[in-house]
Amino acid sequence: MLQEFRDFIAKGNVMDMAVGIIIGAAFTAIVKSMVSDLINPIIGVFTGGVDFTNSYLVLAGSVPEGTSLEAAREAGAAVFAHGAFVMAVINFLIIAFVVFMLVRYVNRLKDAAFKQEDAAPAEEAPAGPTELDVLLEIRDSLKR
Repeated sequence: MLQEFRDFIAKGNVMDMAVGIIIGAAFTAIVKSMVSDLINPIIGVFTGGVDFTNSYLVLAGSVPEGTSLEAAREAGAAVFAHGAFVMAVINFLIIAFVVFMLVRYVNRLKDAAFKQEDAAPAEEAPAGPTELDVLLEIRDSLKR
């Protein structure tokens, strides 16, 4: 079983997956910053200063008006955090769009590389005798 585990870890796919997960975690931090620091303020301007991350409804418990979502949760109130959900959807859409653009760009690079390989003239194999040459040789050998 230990040998099988070593074989599994040694496969290239596992290392590729590990690198992808690490890059994905770093990418998530960048997207979160982009959403909270760049996109939320722009959305806030269009919605009159509403910050979606702190938009919630109190289902049970008492929370003073204007309390942040984190403070409401810490106070033990049951909250319906629709703003956090909206921000999660926006994060997902941004990540999905960026990944789509990245995959699209990589596919174009691959297509261009394959086209260059196809366009490169193949080296011609040394030409052997033609059918006519072989027939003439047979004819000449029969004459002897």
